[in-house]
Amino acid sequence: MACGGAGSAPPAQPDTPTSLADYPLMSTLATAPVASDAARAAALAIGRGVNFGNMLDAPTEGAWGLTAEDRFIALIGNSKPAIQSVRLPVRWSNHASADTQATIDPAFMERVASVVDKLLARGVVVVLNMHHYRQLDGDTLDYGEAAVPDSADHAMVRMRFLSMWAQIAKRFAKHDARLLLEPYNEPHGLLNRQSNGSQPWNDLVSRAVRVIRQTNPTRVLVIGPTLWNSAYGLEQLVLPHDPNLVLKVHSYEPFTFTHQGAEWVSPKLPTGVTCCNAEQTQTITQLLDQAQTQAKAKGYPVFVGEFGAYSTAPLAARVNYLNTMRQQMAQRGMSWTYWELAAGFGVYDPEQNQFRPEITEALYGSTSSAASP
Repeated sequence: MACGGAGSAPPAQPDTPTSLADYPLMSTLATAPVASDAARAAALAIGRGVNFGNMLDAPTEGAWGLTAEDRFIALIGNSKPAIQSVRLPVRWSNHASADTQATIDPAFMERVASVVDKLLARGVVVVLNMHHYRQLDGDTLDYGEAAVPDSADHAMVRMRFLSMWAQIAKRFAKHDARLLLEPYNEPHGLLNRQSNGSQPWNDLVSRAVRVIRQTNPTRVLVIGPTLWNSAYGLEQLVLPHDPNLVLKVHSYEPFTFTHQGAEWVSPKLPTGVTCCNAEQTQTITQLLDQAQTQAKAKGYPVFVGEFGAYSTAPLAARVNYLNTMRQQMAQRGMSWTYWELAAGFGVYDPEQNQFRPEITEALYGSTSSAASP
C-alpha cells in the first residue's frame, strides 16, 4: 500500500510555536464528510487484533514488567492464532523535554520506530498512539513519571501534546498506509466537557489533526471520545472535517466483572463475579449499539480498541465474557484489538511462552498454545 504522507497539506504553523493559537483548528462543517474508502478499508483490516500493553506505555520501557521483545512481535501475523493488527500504546510524554517544545528523545523515537517497523514487516495493521499523558488529563502521576511546568489554563501541557505529535507525524510520514495514528488514548478529566460548557478534547484533537496533516495529509487517523473512550462520549465528539478518520471506543462493562480484584481500582472490587447473565449482556450490547448508532450518524466506521477481563476473574467466566464480546462485535461488523497481550489481561503467558488456550480460543478461534517462534 502507498504511504500516508502523499497529498495536499494544510498551511504550516510557525517553526517555533509560542501559544496554542499557533496550532490552528481544522475546519468543521455542520455535516461530516463521508468516510473515505481508505478509512473504511483500514477499519476492516484491523480485524481481530491485540494491544501491546504495559510495554512502551509504562513510564519507561520495562518498568511494568514487559518490553516489546522480538518474541512477542513474532507472535503476530501468523495463522494460529490469526492476530491481524496491533495497537501500540506509547507514553511519549515521559521521553520529551520539559518545555513547550517537548523534544522527544531521539533514542526513544528510534526504539518505537524499530518496533513499528518489525510489526509492519509481519504484514499487519499497526495503530500507534499517545498513551498515559497524565498531566493532560489532570491525573496523579505514575511512579517514575516527571511533571512539567504548566499554566493555569493548561496551555503549556497542551502545547507539548501538539509539539510531540508534530515530531511523531514527521518521523512516520513515509511509512506504509497500514500504520494508523491515534492522537490520544482515553481522554478524560481535564479533557471532558467542563462546567462552563467548553469541550477541551474537541478543541485539542482538531488542532492535533491539523498538525498531523502537515506531514501526513491522507494517513488514516483513529479518534476516540472523552469519558475514557466510552461509547457514551461519542455524542459530544465533534470531529474535524476530514474523510480519513476511524472512530474508536473502549468497552470494559460490566466493570464489576472485568476489573474484579484489580490492584489499581479503589476500593478493590470483590472477586468471584461471573459473566454473563441477561443484565450483564444487555450492558455490553447497549454500549456497542451506542457506538454503532453514533458512528453511523457521524459517517465514520468504528472499532473497539480495548476490552478484556482481568486475570483475577474466574477463567470460565472470562471465556464466557470474551465469547459474548466477540460474537456481539461480529454481529455489528466491528473490528477490535484486545487488551492485552502478555500482562494481567493477557492472552499470552510470557513465563510459559505459550498462548493461554481458553482465552485464545474465545478470541481468535484457535486453540494453538505453541511456544513463541
